[in-house]
Amino acid sequence: MIKVEMLSTGDEVLYGQIIDTNAAWLADYFFNQGLPMSRRNTVGDSLEDLIAVLKERSEHADILIVNGGLGPTSDDLSALAAARAAGVELVEHREWLRHMEQFFSERGRVMAPSNRKQALIPAGSEMVDNPVGTACGFAMQLNRCLMFFTPGVPSEFKEMIDRQIMPRLRERFTLPEPPVCLRLTTFGRSESELAQKLEPLALPEGAVMGYRSSMPIIELKLTGPASLRREMEAVWPQVQNVAGESAIFEGTEGLPAQLATRLKSQAVRLAVSEQFTAGLLCLQLASADAPLGNSSVLAPVSETLAEVTQRAKDLAEQSGCGLSLVVGSLHDEHLNFALHTPTCTHGLRVRFNVNRHGLRTRQEVCAMMALNMLRRWLNGWDVAAEHGWINVVEAIEV
Repeated sequence: MIKVEMLSTGDEVLYGQIIDTNAAWLADYFFNQGLPMSRRNTVGDSLEDLIAVLKERSEHADILIVNGGLGPTSDDLSALAAARAAGVELVEHREWLRHMEQFFSERGRVMAPSNRKQALIPAGSEMVDNPVGTACGFAMQLNRCLMFFTPGVPSEFKEMIDRQIMPRLRERFTLPEPPVCLRLTTFGRSESELAQKLEPLALPEGAVMGYRSSMPIIELKLTGPASLRREMEAVWPQVQNVAGESAIFEGTEGLPAQLATRLKSQAVRLAVSEQFTAGLLCLQLASADAPLGNSSVLAPVSETLAEVTQRAKDLAEQSGCGLSLVVGSLHDEHLNFALHTPTCTHGLRVRFNVNRHGLRTRQEVCAMMALNMLRRWLNGWDVAAEHGWINVVEAIEV
């Protein structure tokens, strides 16, 4: 089995000042290419620590992706650390230097002297092109390990992995078929409840049922080698049956994207009015290119369920949209939702324990609750039913 590892660099990553989204993206990308990671490490802006970890992992990993530390400033140390670990000098890559000078010239800017540092790579290493930035990458062999050094800017990093590094890996290694991962995301069910019903299932030997809890959803994952695809797909309907109506989507596309597709297919626009969710619902739908009509974020105000339901009806009429969705204000641990449709207006009053979760989490729960109301209506289901641990205290239709 090919041992693939990643090394993230930088004090800001090590100390949690930024979230290492590159590591999460790469782990998922490589998994889908048949190269699941065996280890991820993080080291700060210390030359000694960088040299030590490069030497250490070169004795254990077959492939190491080093991310970050290729910028023009004094704390960007990855190229120097790589040269020291390999016992070679840094050399100036003249072709890349000319590329950088042209990059700045085309934008009407003068390249700062400090940028010359980004053309320095270890002697004997291979330059790896960066088609969207000024920091070139490079590849080098150290002991048993093929190392790739990449910039930390996510857009540059992803482009280089996909267009430069992955083709090199396919040439160098015989890659196995990507493993199969069947995914289903639920809302309103607890992880323990789902696990209790799923654990008795007879899974193919070598396949594993996994759970990912990320409030407010639980993702179910059946993972196994490509050779077990047929057996896994045969047992998957049993997983779907356990999830029932709490299954909000399959795969990785996400509920907002799937709702956007369905709304477009029906040529219907959705108007949204938010209070407690503070624009989160609109952001999620707009990011998925949903067909939105007039939408707004309003100041908190105490309203009855009947008033919120009437507001949803008025919003649809005023905006000329076929559908409208309203999220009210949180008041006395209760929150009102309303969905107006061409046939009637649905209202739900929900009770929340405000001390159980932080504000952001409660807003995400409410946004998902609103999206789930729309999903259930599109499916022809009762909007008020099957919300699991969500405590619906009142439901009306007008």
